[in-house]
Amino acid sequence: MRFGICAHTENRATVSQSILISVDALRVGMYIQLEGGWINHPFPMSSFRISSPKQIHVLRKIGMKTVRYLPAKSLVTTSALDRFARSSPAPLEYIVDKASTIAQPSEAADEDLIRQYLATQERCQQRFVDSAGAYCAIAVDVREAPQQARMQAEALIDVCVNDLLTQGPCAVHLLAGAVDRHSAAHVVNVMVLALLLGQALGLKAPELHGLGISALLHDLGKVELPEHIAEPGAMLSPDDMHRYREHVGLSVALGQRMGLPSDVLIAIAQHHEMADGSGFPLHLIADDMSLWGQILALVNRYDRLCNPLHGEPAMTPHEAVASLYALRRECFDVAVLAAFVRMMGVYPPGTLVQLVDDSFALVVNADPSHPLRPNVISYRADSAHGEVQLLRLAHRPDLGILRSVKPAQLPREVLDHLLPQPRICYYFERAQDSVERGRRRE
Repeated sequence: MRFGICAHTENRATVSQSILISVDALRVGMYIQLEGGWINHPFPMSSFRISSPKQIHVLRKIGMKTVRYLPAKSLVTTSALDRFARSSPAPLEYIVDKASTIAQPSEAADEDLIRQYLATQERCQQRFVDSAGAYCAIAVDVREAPQQARMQAEALIDVCVNDLLTQGPCAVHLLAGAVDRHSAAHVVNVMVLALLLGQALGLKAPELHGLGISALLHDLGKVELPEHIAEPGAMLSPDDMHRYREHVGLSVALGQRMGLPSDVLIAIAQHHEMADGSGFPLHLIADDMSLWGQILALVNRYDRLCNPLHGEPAMTPHEAVASLYALRRECFDVAVLAAFVRMMGVYPPGTLVQLVDDSFALVVNADPSHPLRPNVISYRADSAHGEVQLLRLAHRPDLGILRSVKPAQLPREVLDHLLPQPRICYYFERAQDSVERGRRRE
């Protein structure tokens, strides 16, 4: 599946062969081209042939007035288009074509899916809490017993890498429960996302182990700083910001006391560097950074956009991914960023969305096989608090995502039901497609 990342060459080549027309003139069979890439519309590609009246309805619903029509790639002829224009038809209403509908899941299938989701939630929540607890123990022991701290770190990463490699393809899973230890929550998020991204980039077990250690210990130097500087809830003064940035060198120093390998220390040292030289402490550029360092820099920045420090406003996961791609693309390696976008999906877990039927939902896990159709929990006004309605959009072509929404755009009762705690926390779990393939083999 292609994203807008790959569409620019085709756009330049075909724009001269296109005609700008009103959305009201669109018909099934027309090949169209949308402006702005995937961050501005809910379709997997910016250029495609219209196959259903529902796609036209979605274009109207997101406020699009005109699109580019490519006659050479269309199944609708110019003469047919002229007839449509002369007849000046009223805008099409939302039509569900019988041929495109699918059978609804049975009640038993729904219940089985919900049980799977709740079991996954419990399992991932416990793994996250165990990992956060292990990190807190490492932070306590590292100054007085650095070798013991190293053994604890390696034991944790051994378990994580083994789980990642033995479960089959894994996906990012959103945790529903709140986490009290904010510094540990950030570390575990970075560790989980770094391992998943490393796997997506083809790293093998030894490399994943080194990357995982780097991710787990990247902020360890903050134990040497006052809490209001290490985890600031408000903007820091210039002097305090200078001290805050010292945590990178302090983390490397503690890693040296633990006897960590040089490639791990290098990655830790680079977790705030940027490929364009705008990072710190050394203002390195891409060619000077290791692959592990580039991975850490990207996932660390993503988590801080979603779970910020320094009093900055939080972005939704969808906004964070779009921002990294659209506004900060030059800060990261192209291949690493593209793999991250594919891994997280267009609507990463934790994204609040409005579906095409106008209902609201929360994305709970993503799968690279379906970047535009993740699993979501939907809100129903008649649901009891805590009751789960889980939808697999990959199996619901009639019910796609219209747009992402900010928490402030939702009524309070909807937000309390879907996202009762603002912090975004992740763990990895076997991808649903992989689970189903395993069941079919059994």
